[in-house]
Amino acid sequence: MRRAVSLAHKGEWPGGRFVAEVTLPFEERNQPRVEMTDDQGRVFMLDMEKAVRLNDGDGLVLEDGGVIRVAAALEAIADINCADAQELARFAWHLGNRHILVEVLDEGTLRIRDEAATIEILQGIGATITRYMAPFSPEAGAYSSSGGGQGYTHDH
Repeated sequence: MRRAVSLAHKGEWPGGRFVAEVTLPFEERNQPRVEMTDDQGRVFMLDMEKAVRLNDGDGLVLEDGGVIRVAAALEAIADINCADAQELARFAWHLGNRHILVEVLDEGTLRIRDEAATIEILQGIGATITRYMAPFSPEAGAYSSSGGGQGYTHDH
């Protein structure tokens, strides 16, 4: 079985070594060791020493030097459009208080997963929401060694 043994960040791997692509949602882009199937249906083992955050355009380097390109899958997301810095801070605070994963976009927009309960809360405090399918790459968690924002404790 092919084994991906290291990560080459986007722009740091030679394009001529491209052998396949694997399209993954966010939750599957933060694992240390798991069997995966590339977009052509061929199985490979992601075999990293520890969990690494895989971003769109990164390359998984195989033992033979080939590279499998990582593509971020389209997911149901919701963009929160903020009128100004105060609104952005207010909505971000509410999301952080609920430990919601957030992607910070340009021009005062926050992106979250499209989850009905969270959308209802935000609309209740005046947020303008746009829902659609797009890649989701939230901010790395401050307490997460893999950068995925998972598995931290909230000790005070």
